[in-house]
Amino acid sequence: MARLADYFIVVGYDHEKTGSAEGLGKIIQRFPQKDWDDTPFPQGIELFCQPGGWQLSRERKQPTFFVVVLTDIDSERHYCSCLTFYEAEINLQGTKETEGEEEESGLIQPAEVFAPKSLVLVSRLDYPEIFRACLGLIYTVHVESLSVSLESLIANLCSCLVPAAGGSQKLFSLGAGDRQLIQTPLHDSLPVTSTSVALLFQQLGIQNVLSLFCAVLTESKVLFHSASFQRLSDACRALESLMFPLKYSYPYIPILPAQLLEVLSSPTPFIIGVHSIFCADIHELLDVIIADLDGGTIKIPECIHLSQLPEPLLHQTQTALSLILHPDLEMADYAFPPPRTALSHSKMLDKEVRAIFLRLFAQLFQGYRSCLQLIRIHAEPVIHFHKAAFLGQRGLIENDFLTKILNGMAFAGFVSERGPPYRSCDLFDELVAFEVERIKAEEGNPPKMMKHVRELAEQLFKNVSLLYPCMYCTTECFSNSSLN
Repeated sequence: MARLADYFIVVGYDHEKTGSAEGLGKIIQRFPQKDWDDTPFPQGIELFCQPGGWQLSRERKQPTFFVVVLTDIDSERHYCSCLTFYEAEINLQGTKETEGEEEESGLIQPAEVFAPKSLVLVSRLDYPEIFRACLGLIYTVHVESLSVSLESLIANLCSCLVPAAGGSQKLFSLGAGDRQLIQTPLHDSLPVTSTSVALLFQQLGIQNVLSLFCAVLTESKVLFHSASFQRLSDACRALESLMFPLKYSYPYIPILPAQLLEVLSSPTPFIIGVHSIFCADIHELLDVIIADLDGGTIKIPECIHLSQLPEPLLHQTQTALSLILHPDLEMADYAFPPPRTALSHSKMLDKEVRAIFLRLFAQLFQGYRSCLQLIRIHAEPVIHFHKAAFLGQRGLIENDFLTKILNGMAFAGFVSERGPPYRSCDLFDELVAFEVERIKAEEGNPPKMMKHVRELAEQLFKNVSLLYPCMYCTTECFSNSSLN
């Protein structure tokens, strides 16, 4: 069992430190007051709540939600869900509305300004939709001044325990007449993506996403920028999930605050997202591949040689993605086309795209277990992978792309995690062990290939089919006026 939320934090504008050009945030409240022994309190959380800087506003802005990912010294990730809203305050220094008003009254009138305030949930569990719903409920109770104790809501949230994985269901309530149902993933090794992968292909297109995919596999630096913080978080999540069964081992910062932009000069590979207001600061980077999510383009510097997938895998992957994302393309020139083919709904389309990359890795890594040598089992397994033998079996000794993958940290982690013979297996293990011949046989048969892709997508979908909030409410907390 794991805690659903480790910390609840309220971060507000610091009116006592306004001497500099930019405002600052400060932690107003936190629960619990003492740190958990197994989970340190995230330092610098006030920077990440307002990545663009803490600023007062002359108008009340709409509440926003995004997820920040922090990594501690032990490489454990902490998912910080931030709901930010604006509260009215009186600016006692006043403001000059117009010159005419000033001349008429001779007085400077006090002005109403709005200060940002963030509600933050910190968890080691990656359940963004659950936390969006919980924070939305807490926010609604606060702004509507409902007769529900905020302290009891937060206590119920932070004391809730859920199974880590296995498909178990958990029904819980924050105490505001709500009922929330979580079903944990069947396999916690499989990434949870919602619709982020499908959205990334919609934003950038097939060729650009494949270029970014090859970049992260060969340990190049990748930087996203967008006017939306949540789109940055989704894009980084999507790109990392396409690497499965490999795990990204370098700095992963989906939302980088303004005060930490110097991290972009780091010599190590990374996946980072920054807001588009910092475009002027990132265009000077010479060794970073920059992806514009809003414009749908990527920029690859001339000094970077980007290794591509080997043929025929590259062509097969492009074709399969086109069949999924553009099903009408092959019939576009027909004189008498059949009825328009409908796209799968977004969550299933997301899984179909991921299924294509699962098939790709099964082909890339087929036969990898025959090149593993178990040197010792106790106290910890030590496993050696014969790279030259693996490349020789595939006839790819000269292939730059696969050589870089085998020499990378992600593949070293893959061997360490999946090399031992006795361990729990997941969808990839079954695919690479039993389905590679089927994948090869389907190369020239699109209908059979599509059938297999949809079978895999169905398994990916079932893995997280109930990992979204199912809420039943008996109070007015979820009135449309409150949530809009």
